[in-house]
Amino acid sequence: MSNKKDRRRAAAPQAKGYSEAGASLTRRALKGFVPDSGAPNEDINRNNATLRQRARMLYMAAPVATAAINTNRTKVIGTGLTLKASVDREVLGISPEAAKKWQHAAEMEFRLWAGKKQNCDALGLNNFESLQQLALKSWLLSGDVFALVKRYPATPLNPYSLRLHIVEADRACTPSEYGGGVTIGGYVEGKIPEGKPGAGHKVYDGVEVDSNGRVVAYHISNTYPHQITSEPQKWQRVEAYGAKTGLPNILHIMDSERPDQYRGVPYLAQVIEPLLQLRRYTESELMAALVQSFFTAWIETETDPSDTPFNEVGAGDIAGVPAEVNADGGPMANNISDDDNEYEMGPGTVTHLAPGEKVNFGNPNIPTAGFETFVKTLCKLVGAALELPYDVLIKEFNSSYSASRGALLEAWEAFKMRRKWFVDDFCQPVYEMFLAEAVALGRINAPGFFTDPLVREAWCGARWIGPVQGSLDPKKEAEAALMLIDNAIKTHEQVSREMSGGDWEENVEQLQRENELLTQAGGNKVTVVSASPKEGDGDED
Repeated sequence: MSNKKDRRRAAAPQAKGYSEAGASLTRRALKGFVPDSGAPNEDINRNNATLRQRARMLYMAAPVATAAINTNRTKVIGTGLTLKASVDREVLGISPEAAKKWQHAAEMEFRLWAGKKQNCDALGLNNFESLQQLALKSWLLSGDVFALVKRYPATPLNPYSLRLHIVEADRACTPSEYGGGVTIGGYVEGKIPEGKPGAGHKVYDGVEVDSNGRVVAYHISNTYPHQITSEPQKWQRVEAYGAKTGLPNILHIMDSERPDQYRGVPYLAQVIEPLLQLRRYTESELMAALVQSFFTAWIETETDPSDTPFNEVGAGDIAGVPAEVNADGGPMANNISDDDNEYEMGPGTVTHLAPGEKVNFGNPNIPTAGFETFVKTLCKLVGAALELPYDVLIKEFNSSYSASRGALLEAWEAFKMRRKWFVDDFCQPVYEMFLAEAVALGRINAPGFFTDPLVREAWCGARWIGPVQGSLDPKKEAEAALMLIDNAIKTHEQVSREMSGGDWEENVEQLQRENELLTQAGGNKVTVVSASPKEGDGDED
């Protein structure tokens, strides 16, 4: 008996762990679900051209996709991230007053360069704040975006040579002479032959890497893959960093989802299909409702269908047939036909039908009863994938205060994360390049900047202030902020930055000046009241 059990056990498949769960190849629901994932270059780069085109088309034609991109643009960047220099005084060994003075000078110099489009944009189209908006939107639409660093001659109004040229993702691609893999978007991978700069290096969709997999250069085309132009396509190899200065020659803005990934994935990639189906569904409902608004009617008749359809006559310019003309040769003003076989609708009209005829009106029952529920459900799923709660994605705050605030807080976590990525990839590197030139020109004094990397890092410290989190009930949130300050959970500086994006010290100085003016004018001083003042404590000026 025991031997028989052993033989049956040996003949049966040995199911262990996930082989009877998500990895099962025998369960009915999973039999046909056999994905074949490859390297990031195969899974991402070879499909990116298609993903970019579809994401852009949805942004241009699908309102929900447009809302997702523009909401990120507005919340992450808004009118632009503002530089707030913040040096490390301990490393530099300077006083608070000296640090404040230096920071103000650095901010003014940066404003001189960043505030005018002719000073910072290589094309002369956008100032630095607008370049931020452009770069972020292009990053989300295409998966990544590049900023070429160029140098132009100084001018009487701009002593700085630094310029930025924003380059769309499509122009970073593998030169055809290096191509080893071809897709709808062009050559996505290849190897540089002998005799060329970077010989032996691999190129993944325009990104050149050495034998260690480290990015060393980018290949930028002068034309787009599908551009209609007589200009021959050429590529420029741009080294990632300058050999002498170590400063970036090109900035690559992207976020990674897999190791060994060299190109980004469009923000809408995972929701392209549901967004497209939602667009088609809403368009069909809209068209059906539009057709219904025409109030179409049919004449049912029992007459011989082989007879001439006299009741299809008309008296207007129909299908190219000119309208009737009056005695002066002009068109008839009255388009009403007197023909007994033509039926027309009008206010208070009573029409007698011929024997055997009756009127049947169309009633397509549009829109569908479940239209709103279905659209909301799909938008919730799309929003969850994009880290945009339904309330924020659709801008519909009809829930309770707690629910709406929860949605804002959840969305804000994603906005803060994306802002941090953008600052690290774009804003901060640009500021450091600018500061290096300012120090080299002698316009800003920063001892040890070019001799000690640690000192240089201390001088380059900065915060980037952008749009703050929205408020549903300012009074409640202000009271909560004061309670956090009273219990030393947050500082005045933190609360000022989070609630208004301002600087607490500057606010105090401004209030002091305003109080002096109010005192001179015989008014009352501006006071700061504690959330829960203790007995015996007075208000604080």
